[in-house]
Amino acid sequence: MSDYRITTHPILPIKPEPDISFYWNNQKFFAKTDEMISSALFANGIHTFGHHPKDNSPQGIFCANGQCSQCMVIADGLPVKACMTPVKPGMRVYPAEGLPVLPDVPAGAVHYAPIPRKSVEVLIIGGGPAGLSAAQELGKAGVSVLLVDDKDKLGGKLVLQTHRFFGSSEAVYAGTRGIDIATKLEAQARAYPSVEIWENSNALAIFEDHSVGILRKGSQYVLVQPRVLLVAAGARERSLAFPGNTLPGVYGAGAFQTLVNRDLVRPCENLFIVGGGNVGLIAGYHAIQAGIHVAGLVEAAPACGGYRVHLDKLVRSGVPVFTSHTVLEAVGKERVEKIRIAQVDGNFKPILSTVREYACDTILIAVGLDPVNEFICKAEEVGLPVFSAGDAQEIAEASAAIFSGRIAGAQIAEKLGKSLAPVPDAWIQLEEILKSKPGALREEDLPAAHAGVFPVLHCNQEIPCDPCTTICPKNLIQINGQDIRKIPQFIRSEAEECIGCLRCVSICPGLAITLVDFRKRVGTALVSLPYEQEASGLKPGDLIMVTDTSGTALTSLPVHSIRKLPGFSGTQIVSVEAPADMASRIAGLRLISSSEALQSFDETGDFSPDMADDAYVCRCERVTAGEIRQLIHSGIRDINQIKAILRVSMGACGGKACLNMVKRMYLQEGIPLSEVSEPPLRPVFVEMPISLLAHASRNSNGGAP
Repeated sequence: MSDYRITTHPILPIKPEPDISFYWNNQKFFAKTDEMISSALFANGIHTFGHHPKDNSPQGIFCANGQCSQCMVIADGLPVKACMTPVKPGMRVYPAEGLPVLPDVPAGAVHYAPIPRKSVEVLIIGGGPAGLSAAQELGKAGVSVLLVDDKDKLGGKLVLQTHRFFGSSEAVYAGTRGIDIATKLEAQARAYPSVEIWENSNALAIFEDHSVGILRKGSQYVLVQPRVLLVAAGARERSLAFPGNTLPGVYGAGAFQTLVNRDLVRPCENLFIVGGGNVGLIAGYHAIQAGIHVAGLVEAAPACGGYRVHLDKLVRSGVPVFTSHTVLEAVGKERVEKIRIAQVDGNFKPILSTVREYACDTILIAVGLDPVNEFICKAEEVGLPVFSAGDAQEIAEASAAIFSGRIAGAQIAEKLGKSLAPVPDAWIQLEEILKSKPGALREEDLPAAHAGVFPVLHCNQEIPCDPCTTICPKNLIQINGQDIRKIPQFIRSEAEECIGCLRCVSICPGLAITLVDFRKRVGTALVSLPYEQEASGLKPGDLIMVTDTSGTALTSLPVHSIRKLPGFSGTQIVSVEAPADMASRIAGLRLISSSEALQSFDETGDFSPDMADDAYVCRCERVTAGEIRQLIHSGIRDINQIKAILRVSMGACGGKACLNMVKRMYLQEGIPLSEVSEPPLRPVFVEMPISLLAHASRNSNGGAP
């Protein structure tokens, strides 16, 4: 791969060319303004950021969200997280090889100043959909609010989402792309004078005097004293233990979406996905939009847990999906070269006779999320009044987080005696609907009509979604009752007829509506489909493969026309001329090449099921699952003992990923967590220079604090 930046995209505008020079290992490279070091390195073909001092293993990124510290580099002499540190002109960046050497500080070279303090009625940690919605509600009530977020752009994961959102059109902007929802929520929160926002600011710790330590813009440590704390810090991605799981090229869906959708960097050629929830399915489609080949997806459960319409988009594009399969091993030296997968039995144990090996250069891990709840636990411990919203409260969709934040904001205003009105029961009910899991699948009921014009709705699962019902100018698409989880229906009417406006086709978040038009045709129909992949080379007259809802190829048909509706940016309408008896079955278009077949792997070679013990649980300290399992078998039920013996969670990330994995290991061994003692939570929760924590600075004699 020679071109590491995305130069065309069906949804996102292309950013200016790189204009900032920096040095990696004394080699000159170029980065874009405000680009993080990690993205700049990926854009220049660098995936290995250093080697671990314990075993010289290659290190790259995993979360790209400031949570794991695996991407540490030395920038201008300081160890920093590459994913959270922007490139500066002339910056010199080196791999983190071995342990950093601390500079000598002459006696008397440092002096200390009082730490600034700030009082506020409500402190909100997290500027995603929940935090911004809560700030808006509190702002309406005139409550003084300080919202802090560790990124330079507000919106949380919304800023990584290019697809149109599900949910309620009226309440949570369903039918609008996540990147645009983020802009709307930020503008609404900033409209209130009582709301103050600090970007690029980390919440670090909560203390017994109810103060919260904030590192503002990486340069000033401030103690904030709130009357009430709202934690809307979102979630962190779960890791997964398998041999080779720390190789460069194994990373989370959030990291992938950050590189591709935020920074327009093309991080790989051949992607393999582990996990069939919404996160993995959406990330897979984002890869296709960026021109990246998706080699396959494995899901350990018998069926993918995400929305069926997300799965349908992948299979219609030609991505093979292997349910009841799991990843066994990532293979490679300096980075991922291939993946080994196998079918699992009813107890989720791999069946070694089914082991297959597949070439890929990146493995995307999307096996669930854990709430960022350490601030909640600490606040409760010290008696600071605390509320939670969004994923920090309960893992759900971003649309649910918006309403969760609104409710939390209203409840806090009421607690402070500034409520404008009680929380409406309708809000509580809608929040529960937005949080609900996908319903059961129904058999597709295709219309048999061969006359007129009408939409065909290829969504066959109950999920909260209503944009098609609100966009139809003739009110011909309806949901039975008030529950937006019901599957919408096209209602034929003698009084009103479909006018073929294509608005429902253009707005559907699942790309699950087509329009079939028999007018002016005999024996054929014009079928119009939504398309959000790069199709710059597609033109009328070209043959294109059409598929049904499940991704089965039907036939190749000539393209009749390609157009966009005003007001529906990013969505193209591709129309094909199809035989009448096939028209309603057509649900998708396939422009990308199908994945190559998996190759058999000789299980008599160097693979055995015991290799799972070689998987790393603690990335920072390079502690394997086998080492931890041995201590569990010896009778240890206190994670603090495991920490003392193996240094689990004592690395730079502070246990943000490994501690939950250790708990899951206890459960896998049949030991209930009620019998397990957890280690205490101690400040600080996020790494920072000790000089800033001490509010130290150089005196006139110089010296490095």
